[in-house]
Amino acid sequence: MIDRRERLRAARLYLVCDARPDAFLERALRGGVDIVQLRIKHESDDTVMRAAARFARRCAEYGALFILNDRPDLAAKVGADGVHVGQEDATVHAARALIGGQRLVGLSTHSPAQVQAAAGVDYIGVGPVHDTPTKPGRPAVGLALVRHASVHARMPFFAIGGIDAGNVADVRAAGGRRIAVVRALTEAEDPMRAARELRAAIETGPMRSEAGVGAA
Repeated sequence: MIDRRERLRAARLYLVCDARPDAFLERALRGGVDIVQLRIKHESDDTVMRAAARFARRCAEYGALFILNDRPDLAAKVGADGVHVGQEDATVHAARALIGGQRLVGLSTHSPAQVQAAAGVDYIGVGPVHDTPTKPGRPAVGLALVRHASVHARMPFFAIGGIDAGNVADVRAAGGRRIAVVRALTEAEDPMRAARELRAAIETGPMRSEAGVGAA
C-alpha cells in the first residue's frame, strides 16, 4: 500500500461533509476526490462511528484517504487514515498521542501566525478564503493567506472556504495547489462532474512562480 503521507502529498481535492449517502460519496470519489473528511457535530459516539466506518469502507474502495473531524479518540477504531482538528479543538499533541505516528493529523489555520506556528501536523487547512455558511462567525481571510501559505507553510496545505468552480482559478493563481470544498460538491447536481471540473482547474490553472515549500 502507498504510504499515507505520499498519498497526501499527491492529493489535490479534499471533500468535507456530513454523513452523506453512499451514492453521493461514490460519485464524488469517481470524480477525483482524493480525501474525504467526515464532520459530524453534536451527535453520539455510536452515530459518528457508524457513519465513519461506512465512509472508511467507501474511501478504501476508491483509494482515497479518510479523515475524521475532531475525534482522535475514535479515528483508529473506525479505520480512519487520520484526524483533523481546529484551533479550538483537541491539541495537536493530544491528537497525535491518541492516533499514533502512522496516521495523519491535520490542523485548521486562519492567520499568518497560525500557518507559521503549525508543527507536528501532516497538513494544514488555510481559510476560510471566502465567507461560508459552514463556518458562521469566522471572517473570510481572502487570497492573501493562500499567498502567505504558498511561501511559508512547511507542510502541504489546502485552501478552504467558499471555493467553487467560479473562483478556484483565483486560488490556483494565488499559489494554492490543493483545495478543500464543502458546498461545491454537496450542493452539486452532479458531484462527479463537479469534482472533475474542480480537479482539472486546480491541476492546470495558472500558478504563482514564487510559490514556496508549502505548495510542493
